[in-house]
Amino acid sequence: MITRVISTLLAVFALGGAVAAQAAWELDPQQSTVQFMSVKNGAVAELHHFVTLTGTVADDGLARVVIDLDSVESLIPIRNERMRKMLFDTQDFPQATITAVVPPALMALESGTTTTSELQLHVNLHGVEMPLTALVMVTALDGGALQVVLREPLVVKAADFKLAEGIEALREIAGLKSITAAVPVTATLVFAPGD
Repeated sequence: MITRVISTLLAVFALGGAVAAQAAWELDPQQSTVQFMSVKNGAVAELHHFVTLTGTVADDGLARVVIDLDSVESLIPIRNERMRKMLFDTQDFPQATITAVVPPALMALESGTTTTSELQLHVNLHGVEMPLTALVMVTALDGGALQVVLREPLVVKAADFKLAEGIEALREIAGLKSITAAVPVTATLVFAPGD
């Protein structure tokens, strides 16, 4: 669920498949972020993010974004480890991948121009692949870079990606009354022109 949200955000510029196409843009990890919020015991909200993100948008409009699930950061080391093992199961599913097809109009924006668009994404997380729809705001930055922001948070349900058991395991080991099984995901992705 959390992963799905994150994946969805990345998918905004992820375009499916064709590795043969040359990268027109590459994800700038220093300026990009994918975050998700969890709520425990019905009242305590906590924000988490992934440290390692990679991605490209090809000349032909095919994009792909990959989230390293081992890089989940909750600011509590033991919780990070539990999320890796009990929720994301990174030994078997180390990455979340989002792909999509970016419309030519978004790739041809003039510097300083911003537009809103709906993108159809394909998210692969925890062995499950699902289509998702994301509303994104795309801005052409100086120097040819593109900034993609999730205009509305994506609400990801753990059950959709077979993560519900992991959520329950985390709840039990932490001695909590509850952990939300649906989380909002936000993302800001900046793609710099490729070499």
